Amino acid sequence: MAGERETSGGASSPAARAAISLIMTVSFAAALVVVIGDGAYLWIKAIHVIAIISWMAGMLYLPRLFIYHCEAEKGSAQSETFKVMEGRLLRIIINPAMLISWVLGLWLASTGGFFSAPWFHAKLALVIALSAVHGYFSMAVRAFAEDRNERPPRFWRIVNEVPTILMILIVILVIVKPF
Repeated sequence: MAGERETSGGASSPAARAAISLIMTVSFAAALVVVIGDGAYLWIKAIHVIAIISWMAGMLYLPRLFIYHCEAEKGSAQSETFKVMEGRLLRIIINPAMLISWVLGLWLASTGGFFSAPWFHAKLALVIALSAVHGYFSMAVRAFAEDRNERPPRFWRIVNEVPTILMILIVILVIVKPF
């Protein structure tokens, strides 16, 4: 059934999965620092960028699923399929990618000395906003799973643009460093 959690093959609670993902990421990053030394920065930066790409892919795809889900009749096989797709996308891709992005991003900022840079403060505010959108999408997945969505497809089409706008602004700040 779509509302049931998969328990085979690992931790069953989202908090446990998040903790495992976080521990694995921190352990891997620490191992890179110990084994490679100063050269670890670029490897961690590469993993950070890969995690961001994964996070953004999910953040751009999930609202599209919401649009199609709105158009499916509640209780239909199609609606139940969307529930499974949305839940798995959130749990398996979006949540771990966000955690890895945050952990490695904060390590990179600390190692690179960016905490005093004004462009980084703006970037951090935008990443917090993106994380808030992530939280909102998580609540929406729950609402859809319980057949409580009251938003029309048009709403989700508009909301779908928010992660894109945030991503564009974040990339500009990181690459151009305008201030």
